[in-house]
Amino acid sequence: MKISRRRLLAGLAGAGVSTPALSASRRVRPPNVVFIMADDLGAHDLSCYGRPDYKTPNIDKLGADGLILDQAYANSPTCSPTRTALISGQYQYRYPVGVYDPLPRGNQEIGYPPAAQSLPRLFSRAGYQTALIGKWHLGSLPLYGPLRSGYGEFFGPMDSAMDYISHRAMGAGPKAPSMLFQGEETVEVSGYATDLFSDRACDLVKRWRRDPFFLSLHYTAPHFPWQAPQDAPTDERITGNHDSGSHAVYARMVAALDAGVGRVLKELERQGLGDDTIVVFTSDNGGERYSYQWPLRGSKSEVWEGGIRVPAIIRWPGRLPRIRSQLPMMTMDWLPTLLDLVEAKTDDTPVFDGLNLKEAMKAPASNLNRAMFWRTHDMAAVRQGPWKYVREDKREYLFDLSTDPGERANLRRRRPDIAVSMRDRFEQWNLEMLPVPEDAKRPRVTLRQEFEALNRP
Repeated sequence: MKISRRRLLAGLAGAGVSTPALSASRRVRPPNVVFIMADDLGAHDLSCYGRPDYKTPNIDKLGADGLILDQAYANSPTCSPTRTALISGQYQYRYPVGVYDPLPRGNQEIGYPPAAQSLPRLFSRAGYQTALIGKWHLGSLPLYGPLRSGYGEFFGPMDSAMDYISHRAMGAGPKAPSMLFQGEETVEVSGYATDLFSDRACDLVKRWRRDPFFLSLHYTAPHFPWQAPQDAPTDERITGNHDSGSHAVYARMVAALDAGVGRVLKELERQGLGDDTIVVFTSDNGGERYSYQWPLRGSKSEVWEGGIRVPAIIRWPGRLPRIRSQLPMMTMDWLPTLLDLVEAKTDDTPVFDGLNLKEAMKAPASNLNRAMFWRTHDMAAVRQGPWKYVREDKREYLFDLSTDPGERANLRRRRPDIAVSMRDRFEQWNLEMLPVPEDAKRPRVTLRQEFEALNRP
C-alpha cells in the first residue's frame, strides 16, 4: 500500500518518533497547484452535477474528496474573455483582448499584454515552476504567447478549434501546418489531443516532484470539432459546426477527458504529492449543443445561466472541506484565492477585481452577497444574492434564481425597484470597463439559431 509522505510523518509523530529535519522541509515547501480547465463543458455535464447518460468517475472522485461549488460562474459566456479573467484576476473588459470572442483570425495586434500582471508570473516570483499544457487562445506570436506572459513551459495550441486527430486547423487538410506548439515552435506529434495533454501533464508531475509547481492543464475538450479517440480527422469540406457530432461522440470525448484527469491524479499520488497539491477543475464557459443544461436557460455565447454557469471543484486534502457549497464565485476569483491558499510571497502588488475566497471556502454555510457582472455586445447581466437582472437588446428581465434557476418567470414588473437598482449598478460598473469596439460586435449563434439553420428549406 502506498503511503504519502505527509501521512507517514503523521504516523511517526503519533508514535512518538521525532522527525525534525523532515518536518522542517515539509513546512518550507508550499503546496503545488494543478489547475484543470475544460473547454465548453456545461454546468451539468459531469455525473456529479447531474449528467444522466454517462459517468465521469475520476472527476466525481475529485469532487467527493473536495469542495464542489454549485454556484460557480465563468467570467464570460465565451472562451478568450474568461481566460483573460483567469490570467489577470480582473474583469476581462479591462483589456482589449477581453472584449473579443472569437479573436479575429489573422489579427496579430490583439492579445494579452506581456507586461500585464499574470497568474504564472505571480506564481513564478513566489518560487514556483510554471507550465501551460493545452489551449492558450490569448493572442498569437510574435507579440503574444504563454512564455511572454510568464509561463516557464508551454505545449498546446495557441488558437482554437484544433482537430483532435491531425492537430491542424479545423477542416484545413493534411498539408496545413500543425497547431501544436512546444514553447514557441510548432511540432508534429501523433496522438489524440486530450491524451497528449494528459501525457505531458503526468511527465511534468514526475519531473517536478521535488519543486513546487503551478500546472495549468487547459484541455480543448469537449470543444468543437466533436471528435472522439479513434475517429478520423475532420472532413476538410466542413467549414462550420452545424452538421457534425452526436451525443455519443460527446460522451466519448468527455470520457477521454475524465480518464486524463484520472491519470494526472494517480500520478500525483504515485509521486507522493496527492495531499500536498491543490487541484482545481472547472470550465471556461457554459455548454454547447450536446451539453445537458436542464433546467438552465441558454448556452455558450449568452449570459443566461446556461452560458455562464460552470462546474467547479477544488480539492486540498485536510485543508479544505469535503462539501457541496452554494458560495458564488467567478473565474477571476481563482487567482487571488489560490495565491492566499499557498501563502505566496512576492514583491508584486497585484490589483484584483476577483475576491479572495479562501476563508469563505472553509465555511460550509458561506453565502457571499456580492454583485457579479457580465456583458456581451448585445446582452448584460448582474447577479446579487438570489436576484439576477438580464438585458437582451432592449428587453429587460428580473429573476429570483433561488426559486427559478431556469430564468422562466420575469419579475421585472413585480419588483421594479430591484430591477432599476440592478440596472443602475450595471451602468455604473460598465463605465469603468472598455467599450465594445465595432469590429467585436459579431452576431451570436445560439442553439436555437443553429436549429433553425439546420431546418431551413
